[in-house]
Amino acid sequence: MKVLVTGSTGQLGCEIRERAVNYSDCEFVFADRSTLPMDDLESIISYLNSIRPSAIINAAAYTAVDRAESEERTADLINNQAVGVLASWCAENKARLIHISTDYVFPGTSETPLTEDAITSPINIYGTTKLRGEEAVLQSGAEFAIIRTAWVYSTYGNNFVKTMIRLMNERDEINVIDDQIGSPTYARDLASASLNLLSSDRFQSGVFHYSNEGRISWYDFAVAIRRILKLNCKINPIPSSSYPTAAKRPHYSLLDKSKIKQVFGIAVPHWEQSLEEMLNKLMCTSR
Repeated sequence: MKVLVTGSTGQLGCEIRERAVNYSDCEFVFADRSTLPMDDLESIISYLNSIRPSAIINAAAYTAVDRAESEERTADLINNQAVGVLASWCAENKARLIHISTDYVFPGTSETPLTEDAITSPINIYGTTKLRGEEAVLQSGAEFAIIRTAWVYSTYGNNFVKTMIRLMNERDEINVIDDQIGSPTYARDLASASLNLLSSDRFQSGVFHYSNEGRISWYDFAVAIRRILKLNCKINPIPSSSYPTAAKRPHYSLLDKSKIKQVFGIAVPHWEQSLEEMLNKLMCTSR
């Protein structure tokens, strides 16, 4: 199986590259924005026709949530229109598509873990463009799995965990939002889940949720990072209203993972276990 991985230099793309060595029956092609610009629809088709993948993992996305409020055209081009091109090509060429989406397709008003059929109603441009991308996949006729995830972090790239480590080492005191609820996702775990879905002999098309197990706030996450690394910075819990951003954030992003576990037998680690694993790897590579 020839597998094309888009967004190969992002957090998830880098983790997939590491995990890919365990899939000797697959030939992987890793494409970043220099080889596959997702804002150039014609070049996407040309690239796909030259590579002829039998499966695609679309880890590419426009993820600048606040900037998307003023750059909707670009965000839509990458998160929606380009996804539609990928999905249509897959449908025409009988290729399988794994597309990564987000909890931001939901309004964030739930009080119980979000299932795949929960009502979608994005509250920002980023979420709106990602939902449009999902709809493009659903309407394409391709064999697909849409994986919605949340709060992604990794030893690669920029993310909340790395930001907290830097701030806690620079300052004596920081403020972290405590009224946004969800569960983090270690990109390494998401990479394993994506590859397992791709190669599953019981593959079935559909929308699936994946994040690590557990329920926390961003404040709880920061406190755990401090505890594991034995840092001394004081962390103050604050409401979202005290930290205004250009784009609204969902207050509740906890995803129900029952479906992906039942259909594919995917094991989902607890967020704290995965955080410790990531931090150990990060500290080892920084020495």
